[in-house]
Amino acid sequence: MTINEQSRITLHFELALADGQLVDSNFDGAPAQFVYGDGSLLPEFEAVLIGMSAGDEASFSMAPEKAFGAHNPSNVQTMARGQFGIDIEEGMVVSFADQAKNELPGVIKSIGEQQVEVDFNHPLAGHTLIYRVKIVAVEEA
Repeated sequence: MTINEQSRITLHFELALADGQLVDSNFDGAPAQFVYGDGSLLPEFEAVLIGMSAGDEASFSMAPEKAFGAHNPSNVQTMARGQFGIDIEEGMVVSFADQAKNELPGVIKSIGEQQVEVDFNHPLAGHTLIYRVKIVAVEEA
């Protein structure tokens, strides 16, 4: 059976940056399973799997626009250091709530005497990604 829009897919995957830095992989563990279109993967990541079968392996390069989007400078905000009731350090992910009380993670980019720069872009925004897969099984969903 080949992968189509009504498939349950079991696969091993690896996600790396274009420079080779590994972001995530399950090749050393149990394979992941999902139903096509269930929201587990970005639509562009799913679309390249159409037509593949159990045993197939492939690598795909994904431009930022097809993966997590371009880095948006307006998503980098400066906040008063006093707003943080916890010890913070650069690179730390901090959870904020927007006006609708939705959780919004931000990465601490820099810490000044009075201000903190927080990046609300997805951490993989602006990066070309290399997505490698090995299809383990394909079933009808």
